[in-house]
Amino acid sequence: MDALAEAVLAGGAAADIESAPLPDDYLGAHLRADDVGMFDGVADKDVRKSLHVGRIPMPDLAPDEVLVAVMASSINYNTVWSATFEPVSSFQFLRRNAREGGYAARHDLPYHVVGSDASGVVVRAGAGVRHWRAGDHVVVSCVQVDDQEPATHADGMLGSGQRIWGYETNFGGLAHYAVVRASQLLTKPAHLTWEESAGVLLTAATSYRMLVSDNGARIKQGDIVLIWGATGGLGAFAVQLVKNAGGIPIGVVSSERKARLLRSLGCDIVINRNEIGLDSDEPLTPQDTIDRGKRLGRAIRDAVGEDPHVVFDFIGQATFGLSVFVVRRGGTVVTCGSSTGYQHHYDNRYLWMNLKRIVGSHAANLQEQWECNRLVQLGHVAPVLSDVYPLHEVGEAARLVQQNKHVGKVGVLCLAPEEGLGVTDPEKRAALGAQALNPLRTIDTDSVSGSGVSGSAASPGRNS
Repeated sequence: MDALAEAVLAGGAAADIESAPLPDDYLGAHLRADDVGMFDGVADKDVRKSLHVGRIPMPDLAPDEVLVAVMASSINYNTVWSATFEPVSSFQFLRRNAREGGYAARHDLPYHVVGSDASGVVVRAGAGVRHWRAGDHVVVSCVQVDDQEPATHADGMLGSGQRIWGYETNFGGLAHYAVVRASQLLTKPAHLTWEESAGVLLTAATSYRMLVSDNGARIKQGDIVLIWGATGGLGAFAVQLVKNAGGIPIGVVSSERKARLLRSLGCDIVINRNEIGLDSDEPLTPQDTIDRGKRLGRAIRDAVGEDPHVVFDFIGQATFGLSVFVVRRGGTVVTCGSSTGYQHHYDNRYLWMNLKRIVGSHAANLQEQWECNRLVQLGHVAPVLSDVYPLHEVGEAARLVQQNKHVGKVGVLCLAPEEGLGVTDPEKRAALGAQALNPLRTIDTDSVSGSGVSGSAASPGRNS
């Protein structure tokens, strides 16, 4: 443990953190450029073989950047993409980034520190940073934007310089330290632990933009929303957002176990995809899509009497034709990813003749992320953490997500020595209660310390 990390973990004041020397290197989960191609011709691209945990040289800070001591992070699917070098190697992103010159050139290295979520403590701020200082408790947005690009000022996600940190940039969050732009930071919800808060922002804000924002489906009271993959990181937050908006969530899951968990989130209607003939992620034929779509539509109408206003689809190839088919006349299919394949096939007659819409969505701009984080701070949106791994087992954590054997979010402890630390508003935590805070995981909130990063707590261990 270096002196700076010791100062942070001791709950040191800003002056103590600023006076502690920066280490020359730090521990980080990373990929190696020499490994690109290791999975060529291999059926099972096991991310445990490509993810390494080792020492990384400490990079310099740009004037608009902040160095964060990462207490905890989480696994997102882009880490699986990075670690399988698909659909393209993330080293291509780093090289493209570096061509801008200046500080951007730092990103083109023979290693890539991955991870697009983090909660932690600010330990250094560049000369151009105005709103953050050493000692601040923060969560990190995955979105980096170019604030000198005009489109960014209309919507940060429209700028051509927008990148996903830890995927399209280096120095990501699955490490003891992370380099981020000041415009990526938001205040950490004070009633959450490090690991809880680290598993929220990327997926919750993505779901917020897709469903609530003017840039997405703009759901309202009474809207029926079909949510594919409803116990995943995106889906579990989507269920909560629909409930908060006064809508009716209909969750689709792949097992009875996940159906039980989904009901614990308060989902109104749960559909097991196996019961309607969707027991495979293989692409459906046009006739299969119609047959399965009619079956799914009947199941929804039997439950709520109407077709859905909105379909929330990040599954992609295996579900998209069904989504277009079942959404009501004038309804909206909103999509942000394609975990089963990028080539989406649907019958355009059902789209154009019924005046349906398809909305593409990607991450969230800073205002949308701030609004989503506010809901978390108010206790209206809860973490969906289901499991926590130490940093040295990050390969196992990513493998769990790669094989879709997880629910909710899988957390990773970085500098935090154990679970349960980081709470600075224990009264609010106690008022909300354990089940409300962790609907997918039972944690004894009475054991969580309210003394910040230096507090002690009994670690509940794994709960896979």
